[in-house]
Amino acid sequence: MIPVFQGMDVNCGSFLIRHTKSAIEKGKIQEEDINHALYNLFSVQLRLGLFEKASENQWFTRLGPSNVCTKEHRELAAEAVRQGTVLLKNDDSFLPLKRSEVSHIAMIGAAANDAYIMGGDYTGAPCDPITFLKGMQAFVPQTTVAGGCKNVSCDSTDGFGEAIEAAKRADIVVVIAGLNLTQETEDLDRVTLLLPGKQQDLVNIIASVTKKPIVLVITGGGPVDVSFAKQDTRIASVLWIGYPGEVGGQVLPEILFGEYNPGGKLPITWYPESFTAVPMTDMNMRADPLRGYPGRTYRFYTGDAVYGFGYGLSYTKYSYNFLQGPNRISLSHSPVPGLISRKPAYTRRDGLDYVQVEDIASCESLVFSVHISVANDGAMDGSHAVLLFARSKSRVPGFPLKQLVGFERVYTAAGRSTNMEIKVDPCKHMSAANTEGRRVLLLGSHHLMVGDEVHEFVIEA
Repeated sequence: MIPVFQGMDVNCGSFLIRHTKSAIEKGKIQEEDINHALYNLFSVQLRLGLFEKASENQWFTRLGPSNVCTKEHRELAAEAVRQGTVLLKNDDSFLPLKRSEVSHIAMIGAAANDAYIMGGDYTGAPCDPITFLKGMQAFVPQTTVAGGCKNVSCDSTDGFGEAIEAAKRADIVVVIAGLNLTQETEDLDRVTLLLPGKQQDLVNIIASVTKKPIVLVITGGGPVDVSFAKQDTRIASVLWIGYPGEVGGQVLPEILFGEYNPGGKLPITWYPESFTAVPMTDMNMRADPLRGYPGRTYRFYTGDAVYGFGYGLSYTKYSYNFLQGPNRISLSHSPVPGLISRKPAYTRRDGLDYVQVEDIASCESLVFSVHISVANDGAMDGSHAVLLFARSKSRVPGFPLKQLVGFERVYTAAGRSTNMEIKVDPCKHMSAANTEGRRVLLLGSHHLMVGDEVHEFVIEA
């Protein structure tokens, strides 16, 4: 490739392969532009040593087939699934299952025995993919499968009868629903947030014939409106496993049977289907009540969410306590001389007091640590992602409802507690862009939040 449009040196795709020659012939690209792009590309390759003989100092030159799909790599892939899976619902602690009480499991869904579903966009060829069915059979030999739908698009009910019969015979039923690359890719936009085709009908009819409530596992990378499952008592548990990769089938039964305690959190907001009425070209972040616009992302979205950003359950229960944090941050009494580099020290506008971040001479001097105790009040050891949020105590129009300050995965044994520390940079983590695009730090009371716990402190000029 010789991509040199608009200053680019490299292009991922075929556009420039198809159009560069024509651009040269029309005089839109000059030879010196091509030479400049090649100079940059080859300079990086030379710095990487790609044209040198293999040496001990260049570990990547020694990589080969023996370095692919190693035991260590597959274990890393499995750990990613364990930590990334999010438990969204678990009525009456239905999960984890007890192996001694389950002799027959039915897995329902087009993705239950499909290795293709495991990989997301830009996935490489897996070495030895483990399907959900294969992984479950390692735990429960009498595991049966019925697609219900011919594929993820689920345009027909022709397979529902077989799935119903399989579900009736089983002790436990796990329905695999959701998305795959026929529904969402970089160049394929979804037009609905609901389950594709007749998948929801399949889930509902299976839930109506089983001996016990069912477990619903959602695949895919984007949000899915599963409000129906959230409210249905016949669906005891809901998990989001995303695109779990080549060992995803191994990890799912580990989680369902409690060999691993899920502790993942949603990295995105799961919007309801009504959100599709918002034009996808409207990129305004802030909500606008005058035109019924709900805003975007957890920072500004004011509408109802199916599940919010950062949501996720566990088989145990955690509680939190702020051990240490500032009660007051005074810019004028900072040990750094001239912390506020310009006058006036702060601005008052629309009833708000704030400091422009660019007027703070030393943001580093404002950084502080928050110490938090994480207690495992349940009966199962576990690790989970602890998320620390911040917001202004006063609800200021146009400013974030809350914003993520930091997060850390913390392991805590049952009945024990673990202490953790998160650094907070007020200039970075607690400021926000105003309507003029300038980053400002609001003065006054602020809240730091973890779980249901709140630590209040004041920032003053």
